Amino acid sequence: MALLRIRGIEKRFGGLRAVDGVGMDIAEGELLGLIGPNGSGKTTLLNVLSGHMRADAGEVSLDGRNVLGLNPTRLTRLGVLRMFQMTRVFNRITAFDNLIVCGMALGLKEAEAGERATELLAELKLSHVMHLDGGQLSGGQKKLLEFGACFMVPPRVALLDEPFAAVHPTMKETMATFIRNRNAQGQTFILVSHDMPVVVELCPRSVCMNTGKVLADGPTQEVLNDRAVIEAYLGENADAGHEEDADA
Repeated sequence: MALLRIRGIEKRFGGLRAVDGVGMDIAEGELLGLIGPNGSGKTTLLNVLSGHMRADAGEVSLDGRNVLGLNPTRLTRLGVLRMFQMTRVFNRITAFDNLIVCGMALGLKEAEAGERATELLAELKLSHVMHLDGGQLSGGQKKLLEFGACFMVPPRVALLDEPFAAVHPTMKETMATFIRNRNAQGQTFILVSHDMPVVVELCPRSVCMNTGKVLADGPTQEVLNDRAVIEAYLGENADAGHEEDADA
């Protein structure tokens, strides 16, 4: 049985169908890439899965339990953790305390949260800024901090929305390594990203959305080579881009 089962999700904004009958299964321990052009419905789908938007139709089950329509707090406690495109940290408390707050909100005792925060800050190479307020961190450091907050308690499913956008290559590699290592340990991810080289490297399977629908679903390289995906998303230079990636 799939860990996360999604069927017939619809979300309308007036006459616009932002998500139009989307369905897919995500197995436990899978690292799924969710790709597609801007406006294809990817973020809206994550908003529905994380409880930040209510679907107009469809079904979502986690471990066989219907979770569609639950609010973000209840979904978080069930292990559905979300990282947003727009970074959200507490600007007036330290990076360390940012993680402490998140850990205790998820049920950790203060001492346990402190130990976990210290480990995560070291793994994400943020130990040297752990005592700076969140507002003093660079944009990339804030992204890493929010990313770390999702793992204070290992989630059942981590929903990552453009985690690599506008991040320095060194920090991007730190985050990618973290994702790779956690996935090797069985962590489940849905990764939304326009960074195709990273998607190819990290995600064995990808789903491409376009105009609110699933356009292709399968092994990542097969999806990227799909003619409909190339026409809708990757453009005429896709083949040349793949060759460049292979040579890099």
